[in-house]
Amino acid sequence: MPNLPLKNGISLKAQHYQGILTTLPDIGWLEIHPENYMSSGGLDHKYLREISQHYPISMHGVGMSLGSANGVSDSHLQNLKKLVDTYQPIQVSEHVAWSEHQSTHLNDLLPLPYTNEALSVICENIDKVQATLNRAILVENPSTYIDFEHQDFSEPEFLSAIVKQTGCGLLLDINNIFVSASNNTFDPYEYLNNLPADPVGEVHLAGHSVVPLTEFKEIRIDDHSSEVSPQVWALYQHFIRINNRAFPTLVEWDTNIPSLEVLVKESKKANKAMQYALQHSSSEATYDAK
Repeated sequence: MPNLPLKNGISLKAQHYQGILTTLPDIGWLEIHPENYMSSGGLDHKYLREISQHYPISMHGVGMSLGSANGVSDSHLQNLKKLVDTYQPIQVSEHVAWSEHQSTHLNDLLPLPYTNEALSVICENIDKVQATLNRAILVENPSTYIDFEHQDFSEPEFLSAIVKQTGCGLLLDINNIFVSASNNTFDPYEYLNNLPADPVGEVHLAGHSVVPLTEFKEIRIDDHSSEVSPQVWALYQHFIRINNRAFPTLVEWDTNIPSLEVLVKESKKANKAMQYALQHSSSEATYDAK
């Protein structure tokens, strides 16, 4: 399978369909949530067929529930396979999370305890998905808001074990690392220093919100509602710098969605930040992504 272009990507939003076809903006690729295209026919498929003639497509799932102890949904997996067979995306990815229990679907990406039992469950589910799709997928690190009392692995160790056991790749969400680190008081730079970069096939950047809990305590919410924060840009450039290589990078903006022009401008900052980090690999200076 080919890799995604080493250039900025954006999420494909319905309100931007016509603008993308009219202006053909300077982006490297587009990412869709396959769940939005699991119905047959309609305008969404019409536009996706036309847009995919101009840009590579990546499919980033949000509903597979890879961490579910009940296993992944056969019907959901078959619907995904149909889409993958139809559009032949360059890449398919999902989340290290669960969202379904005993046929009840929860509209959220819920974290897993990093235990041996959870590792066995998610690896079995990933194996099933990859065998059905006849391709390796990428899995994304989650954003978390509270720690579990018992863990057998750190998150980098858990992700590394998944890759080793299943042969899948990683979709590294830098914003999720920063949100989780802020909420659970760990060092996001140490996290990246301990994560193998070879399996990383894509990087996500996004904005988040800061919500006060008390006079002295706040929580960060991964809501993809704003520009990428300076702290996340700095963390992204650290990851580029310590690995001395470029990664396909997408800016997610899923709520309070801006105009296509604003979204493309934000995504282009990733190209500039990546090039700056590669050119200044011996320095901790960061590109000012304003």
